[in-house]
Amino acid sequence: MESIVVGLSGGVDSAVAAMLLKRKGYSVSGLFMKNWDEDDGTKYCTATEDYEDAQRVAETLDIPLDTISFSAEYWERVFKELIESYNSGLTPNPDILCNREIKFGLFLDYVEQSTDTHTIATGHYARGEGLGNRFSLFRARDKSKDQSYFLSYVDRKRLGSCMFPLANKTKMQVRHLAQCNGLHVYDKRDSTGICFIGERRFRDFLERYIRRNPGEIVDIQGRILGEHIGLAYYTFGQRKGLEVGGQQGALESPWYVLEKDEKSNRLVVTQSQDALLNCELKAIEVNWLVDEVKPYQRCEAAVRYRQKPSPCQVSMNTDNELHVRFDRPQRAITPGQFVALYDGDWCLGGARIVQVLG
Repeated sequence: MESIVVGLSGGVDSAVAAMLLKRKGYSVSGLFMKNWDEDDGTKYCTATEDYEDAQRVAETLDIPLDTISFSAEYWERVFKELIESYNSGLTPNPDILCNREIKFGLFLDYVEQSTDTHTIATGHYARGEGLGNRFSLFRARDKSKDQSYFLSYVDRKRLGSCMFPLANKTKMQVRHLAQCNGLHVYDKRDSTGICFIGERRFRDFLERYIRRNPGEIVDIQGRILGEHIGLAYYTFGQRKGLEVGGQQGALESPWYVLEKDEKSNRLVVTQSQDALLNCELKAIEVNWLVDEVKPYQRCEAAVRYRQKPSPCQVSMNTDNELHVRFDRPQRAITPGQFVALYDGDWCLGGARIVQVLG
């Protein structure tokens, strides 16, 4: 009987993934990862509740459950980069970094070193084919839940050591399977917030690690509209939390973040959504998930989760920088985020966005 270790998070997706694998005859065990030690005594800290749910799922499925903490490694590999990116005026994506460094990094290393298996499984909505460096990643059947965007930056060989049992399931089917098989988490709502840290008031949380640095909020003509609390707390295209509306009556058009002027510590805003549209970007640290990379090719790309990939042309320069030009303008392309490349449902790879070109 082939052994496999499932990352049990305490949620419905990983629970059903484990159940499906056991049904197929695998010798399944679970591993719960706790990677944030701070317990601030608020409702936003759910690690204890998640662990209890994972324990109950393991008992229901009659599988062993182990626990491990990568708190120190999470701090060094994910959280420090998160804070450094915010302080540099970027908008990082901790979920993508978490997948690369923790879920398909330390988790897989631990399993390979401490068990007799080299195969893991997760509750991600994605489809994989092949093993190791012959692995190919595809979008899941449920496009509204597809998570291939979050996996596009993970090393191909490491993805090839993972099974994705939910590839052909919809979220509705997953919840139904959980309910019919006595898994109490069938109606547990999806987790949001920072990977492994959970839901909390994001601005309040960041204030613990990023000091406020107030400055002026101005429009593109330089007129002062208000005051921001620090450029790190805002992202391109952001509408809520600016507190500059209502100056000309209730019918005034909303304001959006257009630019962070680091030199003058000014937050530039606009009421024109067209000003948020761009066609080109430059990205670095390209992670290819294909055998052959064409120097110039047509494909599709997405610059955020749940975005439908849009047609584009991509090319690489001699410095291994990726240049993406979309056929149609994209809204609020954001440095620090990631671009995922596709050929239909086939994910070609991902890269970190460093510049919006036009």
